[in-house]
Amino acid sequence: MKTNVKVGFFATILAFFISISSFAQKPKEVGGAMMYPSKNIVENAVNSKDHTTLVAAVKAAGLVETLQGAGPFTVFAPTNDAFAKLPAGTVDNLVKPENKATLTGILTYHVVPGRLDAKALAKLIKAGDGSATLKTVAGGNLTAKMSGKDIVIEDAKGGTAKVTISDVYQSNGVIHSIDTVLMPMSM
Repeated sequence: MKTNVKVGFFATILAFFISISSFAQKPKEVGGAMMYPSKNIVENAVNSKDHTTLVAAVKAAGLVETLQGAGPFTVFAPTNDAFAKLPAGTVDNLVKPENKATLTGILTYHVVPGRLDAKALAKLIKAGDGSATLKTVAGGNLTAKMSGKDIVIEDAKGGTAKVTISDVYQSNGVIHSIDTVLMPMSM
C-alpha cells in the first residue's frame, strides 16, 4: 500500500509540473485566433485565418494524423500569402490526388523533429558561427540564419523565408509562421 501512495504522490507532482510548464507558455494570437499550448499543431492551425491553404494542403497530403501525434515537431508554417507567391495554379495542382507524394515532400520539408523555439534556434545559429543546419522530416536540410533580429530559414535551392511569428507553442511542438514556402532540392 505504501508503494501505491508513493507512486500516486509522484504522479501528482509530475502532473503539477507539466501543468505549470504548459501554463508558462502563453497562448498567442495567429490569424485572428488564439493558439493554445494545450492543443496540438492541427487543433490550433485549423483556427488560423492566415493558414487555411496550409491546413488544406496538410489534409490533402494525409498528414493530419501525423501532426496530431506526440512529436515534438518544429513546424515552419507558410502563411496564405506565402503560398500566393508561388506561380499561379501551383497549389491547385499540388492538392490533386495524383500529386500527393510531391505535396507530402514539400510539407514535411517544413517540419523538423524536436521543439526548437526562437531561443533554441538563435543558440544553434550562434554555435554554428552564423548558421545552423536543420534536418527535416523529409530528409532534406534547412539553414537557419539571423538577419538583424529576424530568423531567416534558407531552403536547399537558396530561397529564404523570414519567421514572421515565432514561438507559437503547441502540446506537441512549436510553430513559426513564415512568409515564403520552402522548397526541397528535388522540387
